[in-house]
Amino acid sequence: MAELSDPQITEAYQDVRSDKTDTNWLLIDYESDRSDTLKLTQTGTGGLAELREVLDDSRASFAYVRVQYSNDKESVREKFVLIVWIGPRCKLMRKAKISVHAADVKAVLRVYSFEVAAQEKDDINEDPIVLRLRKAGGASYDGV
Repeated sequence: MAELSDPQITEAYQDVRSDKTDTNWLLIDYESDRSDTLKLTQTGTGGLAELREVLDDSRASFAYVRVQYSNDKESVREKFVLIVWIGPRCKLMRKAKISVHAADVKAVLRVYSFEVAAQEKDDINEDPIVLRLRKAGGASYDGV
């Protein structure tokens, strides 16, 4: 079981969800290689592109992102995505625990449209994620 008692995680989650702030992502990492304690590492305002730049290839992390997109000329939507990052150089024991810990993270970062399991930074490209959001979002008037 992962430890998620850091109050900064909940505060950052509320910040990302709020329409009153520019913060649109948060990153949660393990305190150390041997620890099951998760802590807030970083937040940002630059969306998926900025988040991709801060992910560490040797770590397993969890990210929560607000993605803004338009379905047509008249509307703008915001949806939330949970990203489970397992870097290509992540240690084997950490990889083994991540699926169990993901359930604990989902109990804290509760509201999201879908989960992205990412092992390469290309898994976090904005276009495919927005396409999935459009398909999951219901009404679309531009043929998606």
